[in-house]
Amino acid sequence: MNGFSIFSIISLIGGLAFFLFGMHVMSTSLEKMAGGKLELLLKKMTAKPIMGLALGATITMAIQSSSATTVMLVGLVNSGIMAFSQTISVIFGANIGTTMTSWLLSLSGIESENILMQLLKPENFSPLIAFVGIIMIMVCKGDRKKSIGSVLVGFAILMSGMDLMKNAISPLSELDAFKEMMVGFDNPLIGVLVGAFITALIQSSSASVGILQALSLTGLVSYGMAIPIVMGQNIGTCITSVISSFGVNKNAKRVAVLHVTINTVGTIICMVIFLLVKALVNVELLEATVSPISIAVIHTVFNVALTLFLFPFSKLLEKLVVLLVPNGENGQDGKGGAVKELFLDPRLLATPSIALGECEHKSVEMATLSKQSIFDAIALFQNFTEKEASQIRLDEDVIDRYEDKLGSYLVQLSGRDLSAEDTNRIAKILHSIGDFERLGDHALNLMFAAKEIAEKKMKFSTHALAELEILTLALSEILTNAVGAFISGDTMMAKRVEPLEQVIDDLLETVKLHHVQRLQGGRCTIELGFVLADIMTNYERISDHCSNIAVCVIETSHSSFDTHKYLNKAKNGENFEKEFMMYKEKYALPEHES
Repeated sequence: MNGFSIFSIISLIGGLAFFLFGMHVMSTSLEKMAGGKLELLLKKMTAKPIMGLALGATITMAIQSSSATTVMLVGLVNSGIMAFSQTISVIFGANIGTTMTSWLLSLSGIESENILMQLLKPENFSPLIAFVGIIMIMVCKGDRKKSIGSVLVGFAILMSGMDLMKNAISPLSELDAFKEMMVGFDNPLIGVLVGAFITALIQSSSASVGILQALSLTGLVSYGMAIPIVMGQNIGTCITSVISSFGVNKNAKRVAVLHVTINTVGTIICMVIFLLVKALVNVELLEATVSPISIAVIHTVFNVALTLFLFPFSKLLEKLVVLLVPNGENGQDGKGGAVKELFLDPRLLATPSIALGECEHKSVEMATLSKQSIFDAIALFQNFTEKEASQIRLDEDVIDRYEDKLGSYLVQLSGRDLSAEDTNRIAKILHSIGDFERLGDHALNLMFAAKEIAEKKMKFSTHALAELEILTLALSEILTNAVGAFISGDTMMAKRVEPLEQVIDDLLETVKLHHVQRLQGGRCTIELGFVLADIMTNYERISDHCSNIAVCVIETSHSSFDTHKYLNKAKNGENFEKEFMMYKEKYALPEHES
């Protein structure tokens, strides 16, 4: 280039756009590859702070963004999935994990005549990486391999952006006006403010560090200028978590405040030390020209030092943040009386695997509550109490909200870039939550039947009670198998549902026939018959919904969903007949009265 011009500015803007887009492609593809592993990592979090620190660094390196990690924490705390205290060590880890990007970008500063060293320069190897990535995207069939290809292409785009910025900034070294402006950065406070402002503006500390590394190639940036700017960048990166904290509960706000507090306090402490050293000792290194690798070192040393210094005071930081954001809020839950009004936070959608993992946990809660509601309703036939009946009404309302909120959230999530495995996981939940909601309705119906029996002091005959007991045992097993298969993904358990469903259908027909015979013989009243028919209808519907759930588990396990095709194939199988006969013998009705 012959000099800095309007085209240099256009190239700089284009380079930044390439850089940010490449980072976005990389992070989303890496997160997609990680799938449920990110969510599993979070679930392995213990009370040990070191574990949280390691997890924070690992997750941030995986998704290439400390801001994304912090926003994810805000969402998890806002949903009640994580406690505020658990996030402290993760944030420290995220600050360390974000330094990896600066090391990747530092490769652009390699200067050597050695051909092997030259191959390490991004502008020399990124075109090859882009080519390999494109081939993988076009040729490979596996979802994981395509994601790897996207990561490679994203990296190449990121490095191309870095190269564009470097070439656009290079002519600045010849401008007297720019040299005079750079003198202003000798003031550390200005350096901190500029670093914070630029990072907050583009909402990416990695991009901000990349710009600084590109700027360092002009030879006009010294260590004394770079150190305060890097400190400021750590404050500026908090803007994303601050924005994400709008409209969340107190504990979630504390996550954002904690992020700001850690980075601000760390910067103040390091700034005081830096100013004292600069004032009292003549350090020649501060006047030396910095390189991209040196900036990566500064970035890493600052974040590691910040963690080493503040990490032991995590409890004090927690108390400080609680003082800054007082009066936490607690939601209420279903069975214990309290209901979590904050369901799944939209902020989690930024990391689909985390969001999907939490959807699965919510669907397990829904399935478990639906099953328990049926068991509680059946128990009312033995001992009806208004307290238990009221709880079933409350649970049915909670189950309805589960279906509404979980369904809406999953529809939003399904529009994200997901792996084939994650798409199947969404399909499994979406196809099942309607059945779980209907189980809650049938629990309510059974409760009303039990209430009518108790209020009218009805009594079934000995044989009717014996038949009901057998039916109830069979229903309990099919419900346990269906819900258990959904929770565990156990297709073998799911395959035991359909044979039992056929046995229950046969039992229901036989019980209905026996009831008609008792009615004709004068051993049963019309009123009791209506109640029994109501119970039988609900038992039949519950059994049908269990069948739907089991078929969904089986079909989505191999990426298809054809209920009729599966049932036709299953009922003609040898194993089906074997299971059917086993259940028929297990739940044989007692000999009918003559």
